[in-house]
Amino acid sequence: MGNIVETRELWKVYPLDGTGVEALRGVSLTVEAGEFVAVMGPSGSGKSTLLHLIGAMDTPTRGEVWLNGRSLAQMSEAGRTRLRCREVGFVFQTFNLLPALSALENVEIALRLAGVPGRERRTRATELLERVGMGERVRHRPRQLSGGERQRVAIARALANRPALLLADEPTGNLDSATGASIVALLRQLNAEGQTLVVVTHNPEVANQAGRVLRLRDGQLC
Repeated sequence: MGNIVETRELWKVYPLDGTGVEALRGVSLTVEAGEFVAVMGPSGSGKSTLLHLIGAMDTPTRGEVWLNGRSLAQMSEAGRTRLRCREVGFVFQTFNLLPALSALENVEIALRLAGVPGRERRTRATELLERVGMGERVRHRPRQLSGGERQRVAIARALANRPALLLADEPTGNLDSATGASIVALLRQLNAEGQTLVVVTHNPEVANQAGRVLRLRDGQLC
C-alpha cells in the first residue's frame, strides 16, 4: 500500500545548560497507509517528540522525515504549515478546543484555515460531528460537554480536512476507563474505514487495539 510515514535516523536534541538533552536518538521507522500504530514508552522516552516531528510541528536536529513520499526537510516553513493543515490531523490529551466556540464552530475552524467555503464548511462539520456521535450536541460549547464528548469533537476537527494521517497524543489520558474505551472504539472504526493512525499512549488497553506497537526507551526504539 506504500508508506505514509518514513523517518531516517531521526535525532532531536534540546539545548540545556550549554549541553543538550537527547529526546530522540537515531529513530528510523515506517508506517504504511491504513495502519494503526501505537507508540508506547515511559515518560520522557521521546514519544510526543516523535509525534511532533512526524506531524511537521517541529524539526529534527538530524535525520529526515518523509510524509506521503515528500521530505519535510526540503519544504519551506509555509509548505510544512500547508501540509499540517491539509494532510495531518492532530488529537491531543487536553482536547485543545476553543472555549468560546460551539462544537460545530470548533470543527469549522480547521476548514476555515484550509480555505473551505462557508456553506461547505458547515455541511462537512455537521456531518463529521454526526459521524463521531455528536450530532445532537453541535451547538454546545466545550464547558457544556463531558471529557469524552470533547474528545469526540476534537477527533471530528482532526478529520475535517480528510487527512492522510491522524496523530493522537494520549487521546484517553484525561478520560475514565469506560469513556476511554469508547474513544478507542471510535479510533478503531476510523482505522477500519482506511484511516492511518499513529497513537502515543501509556495505556496497554489502547495499545492492544493497534495493529502494531512500537516501544521507545531513552529516545530509541527497543
